[in-house]
Amino acid sequence: MKQILQNLKTGITELVDVSIPRLSKESVLIESKVSVLSKGTEKMLVDFGKSNYLDKAKQQPDKVKEVLNKIKTDGLIETYKAVQSKLDKPIPLGYCNAGVVYKSSCDEFREGDRVISNGHHAEYVCVPKNLCSKIPENVDDESAAFTIIGSIGLQGIRLLKPEIGENIAVIGLGLIGLISIQILKANGCNVLGIDTDKNKCNLAKNFGIEAICIDEKVNPVNYAVNFSNGIGMDGVLITASSSSNDVVHQAAQMSRKRGRIVLVGSVGLDLLRDDFYEKELSFQVSSSYGPGRYDSEYEEKGIDYPIGFVRWTEKRNFDAILNMMKNQQLNIKPLITNSFIFEEALEAYKLLDDPSSLGILLDYKKNDNQEKNTSSLIAFKEKDKQKNQTTKNIGFIGAGSYASKVLIPSFKKNANLHTLVSSGGFNSTFFGNKFNFTQSSSEPNDIFENDDIDTVVIASRHDSHAEFIIESIIKNKNIFVEKPFALSIDELDQIRKCLNQNKSYNKNIMIGFNRRFSRHSKRLKELLELRNKPKSIIYTVNAGAIQKDNWVQDKEIGGGRIIGEACHFIDLIRYYIGSSIISFDAISLGSKSDEISNDKVSFNLTFEDGSFGVIHYLANGAKSFPKERIEIFCDNSIIQIDNFKRMNGYNWPGFKSLNLWKQDKGQDECVKQFIKSIENGTSSPISIHEIFEVSKIAIEIDNIIN
Repeated sequence: MKQILQNLKTGITELVDVSIPRLSKESVLIESKVSVLSKGTEKMLVDFGKSNYLDKAKQQPDKVKEVLNKIKTDGLIETYKAVQSKLDKPIPLGYCNAGVVYKSSCDEFREGDRVISNGHHAEYVCVPKNLCSKIPENVDDESAAFTIIGSIGLQGIRLLKPEIGENIAVIGLGLIGLISIQILKANGCNVLGIDTDKNKCNLAKNFGIEAICIDEKVNPVNYAVNFSNGIGMDGVLITASSSSNDVVHQAAQMSRKRGRIVLVGSVGLDLLRDDFYEKELSFQVSSSYGPGRYDSEYEEKGIDYPIGFVRWTEKRNFDAILNMMKNQQLNIKPLITNSFIFEEALEAYKLLDDPSSLGILLDYKKNDNQEKNTSSLIAFKEKDKQKNQTTKNIGFIGAGSYASKVLIPSFKKNANLHTLVSSGGFNSTFFGNKFNFTQSSSEPNDIFENDDIDTVVIASRHDSHAEFIIESIIKNKNIFVEKPFALSIDELDQIRKCLNQNKSYNKNIMIGFNRRFSRHSKRLKELLELRNKPKSIIYTVNAGAIQKDNWVQDKEIGGGRIIGEACHFIDLIRYYIGSSIISFDAISLGSKSDEISNDKVSFNLTFEDGSFGVIHYLANGAKSFPKERIEIFCDNSIIQIDNFKRMNGYNWPGFKSLNLWKQDKGQDECVKQFIKSIENGTSSPISIHEIFEVSKIAIEIDNIIN
C-alpha cells in the first residue's frame, strides 16, 4: 500500500510503498476513502523538517538540554549517532481519515462499516476502537473526514463552557475556527469571528455570524467591546497560529471581568499579569480531541471512562460532531477548497503555504477500480552490496529505536538481512530499505514460514517475546531475543515446556545481555579468574525517569523496568562472579503505593561461592551523572568501571586502567559471538541455564517490590 511519510532530518515528504499494517487487539483495519491535510500540525512538521539544525534546536530547547547532558555522559560520537538516528526515522503524516472497515478485532465495528478515525494518510490504517466512530448514513465521506478537526474545536468550546446568549469571540478563522463558530452558533451564542484574512472573514459571515478583518483601520478590542454592548466578551476561543504575544493580550483586553479564555491554537504565551489580575480572567489550554487523549489505557487498550463521570471523551466528541453534521448544524462543504487523488498527494502539500486554501482533501475513492496491494510483503530492489561470508539469513521482528539504531547495524556486519517485520509497516519498509534487507513485512509469519530464514531476532515489545520464542522453537530456528526473555514465571514455564516437547530442536538460543561482551567486562573477567576468592560487587545504575504511561512501565506490555532492563545488571554480576545465585532480596524507595516506586530499587544477590552483589537501580538521579558505575571488591583490591568508558584498578598488580575514547557496551561483540557460535556449531555464548536463571530472578524481584 502507499503512505505519506515525513523525514524530519531532510524535510522530504514522500509517498512510499509500505506493508499494510497488522491488525492489533481491539482495533480496526480501515480502507481509506478520504483524508484531510492539516494546515496546522502537518505544516509545522514539514516546516520543522525543512529547517536547518540551528533552527531545529531553537524550536526545541528542552531537547537541546538533553543532548548536552548526553554528551557529558556518553560522549560526542554516541550522542551524534543518537540524534541522527532520531531525526532520520520517518514519521507518518495525517490524522483526519474517513473510510470503510476492512478487518476488525473488536465487537463494536464490523467489516463494511463506514467510519472516521485519526488514521494517517495511507491506503490502509489500523486504529484502536476508541479513536474511531461510525459515520451516519446521511453524512458523506468528505464531510465526515473533518470530524477530528471539528473535535479539536469542540473540546476547546467545552472547556470554555458557553451559555445561551453569551458573547463569544473566535480569534483565528482557519478550519478549526470556522467549524467552531458554527458549533457556538448552534449553541445559541452571539459569535464574533476575528482574522487577518478578509476571505475567511467573508466565509464566516456566510455562516450567519459577525466577523471582522484585522487591519490598521480596525481595532479588534474596541470592536469586540462594542459588539458586547460595552460589557466585554464572555469568552474568547483562540484558534489562531501565531508566534505573537499580542493575540492573548488582545483576548484579555476584550474580555469582561471574570471572562474565560481557552487556547486551542498555538500562539505566543508571554502573558502580562495585569491583563489577568485586574479582571480575574481564567485561561486554559485545550488538549486535542478531549478526555482520553494520550492515555494509553483509553486509546490503546480500549478501556472507556464511565459516562457518569466523564460525559465527553474524545470518542464521544467524535460522535457529537458527526451528529451535528447529520442534523445539518455543521456545514463542511464551503470549507473544502482543494481535492487531489491520493497519488498526487505531494502536490497537495505545496498548498500548505497558500493562504487561499482551507480544506485540502486526499481522495482514495477515485482509485477504487484499480487493484490495491494488500500484501504484507514489500520486496526491495537488489542493491550493490557486499554479501557477508555466511549462509545465515536473519529475520528481524521489530524496527523500533533500539533495533534500528543498534541491533540491525550489528547484525548487518555479521549476517545477511532477509526480512524485517514491524506491526505498523512503515518502519520496516524504511529501515528494511536503508539496511539492505531483502524484503519487509508487517506479519511475523512471513519470517516463521520462510525456509530461507534460519535465525530470528526478536526486538518487538516485551509482551510478544515469549510467544515469538516458542514459535521460533517450533519452526526450528536460531533465536536472538532482545531482553527480556519473558514477563512472567508462567511464560518461562511455557518456553521450557516447548523446549522439552521439541526434542529435535538443535538451534542456538541467545539473549541480548550485551554488557558481558564489552572490552571492559572481558578484561575484568580475565582478571577475576586469577583470584579464586569471594567477591563483592556494587552496581549503581542512574536509570533516569520514565513516565508512568510509557509502554515499558505497563506491566502487561513492557513488564516494568526491573524485568525489562534491570535483568541486564543481574546477568552482568552473575557473569563476573561465575556462580549461581542462591538467594536475593529487594527494597524499593518509598512505598508500594508510589506510582513508579519500582524504578527506585536496591536488591541484594547472594551467590553459591560466597560472593554477593548489590544493585542500586535508581530513576531519581541527575541526567548529567553517568548512567552506570561498577565497583568490584576482591582480595584487598578494587576495580571500578565507569559507564563502560573507563576502568581503573586499585592495588591490582598487573593492571592499572583501560580507558576508551568512546563507550563500549558490547553490542557488536554480542551479535558477532552469537553468529559465530551458529557457524561453528558450538553452544550459544550464554547458556540457556543462565538465561532462565537470570530471567526468573528478575521476575521474582519484581514480584517482591510490587
